[in-house]
Amino acid sequence: MATNPIIKLYTAKLSPPGRAVELTAKLLGLSLDIVPINLLAGDHRTDEFLRLNPQHTIPVIDDGGVIVRDSHAIIIYLVQKYGKDGQTLYPEDPIARAKVNAGLHFDSGVLFSRLRFYFEPILYEGSAEVLQDKIDYMKKGYELLNDALVEDYIAGSSLTLADVSCIATIATMEEFFPMDRSRYPALVAWIERLSRTLPDYDQLNQEGAVEFAEICESMRLKNGASVAAK
Repeated sequence: MATNPIIKLYTAKLSPPGRAVELTAKLLGLSLDIVPINLLAGDHRTDEFLRLNPQHTIPVIDDGGVIVRDSHAIIIYLVQKYGKDGQTLYPEDPIARAKVNAGLHFDSGVLFSRLRFYFEPILYEGSAEVLQDKIDYMKKGYELLNDALVEDYIAGSSLTLADVSCIATIATMEEFFPMDRSRYPALVAWIERLSRTLPDYDQLNQEGAVEFAEICESMRLKNGASVAAK
């Protein structure tokens, strides 16, 4: 296992992918030097940040000059470089790892992308719309994950990076649009299991999810008032 330097993490508490990185680092016992990036103020489009990530997205880490972008790439990197032997977060067995990778892609391609389709127009385009098709599309993610949870965790009987990544997004989605918990018993049990299992869960994940939903709704109402005043 490599020694543990202080890794710079460029992120925002509001960001589900950024929170997934913080949760992973906590599980690994890694120290992070948090560099706050205010997306609404445009910090991610400054020349300094674009040199780190031309795609102008967060999170990004700087690990002693090694720059890694995208939360899924980052958390895999952290486990592979700093995880202890026998680490189950990203198992070496190819079959087990394939299940974890599938969960990570599900977060990226289904859960977070559907959440982003809803909030990006509000935050960056001045939209005040609450489109039902986007809400239904997002809520379908609850059903898909619930049906996939045939064991205690996404990739089997142990906590993996798939769970860490997906819980950051799911917690945020539910703050935007609470699920009918009677319809998704496996998903509800999984959320409760992770909220008890992950260290500092409320501080590292839930608080940011609540704050993000509150800010987004405040901006949506402000956008609507602005349009009405024209």
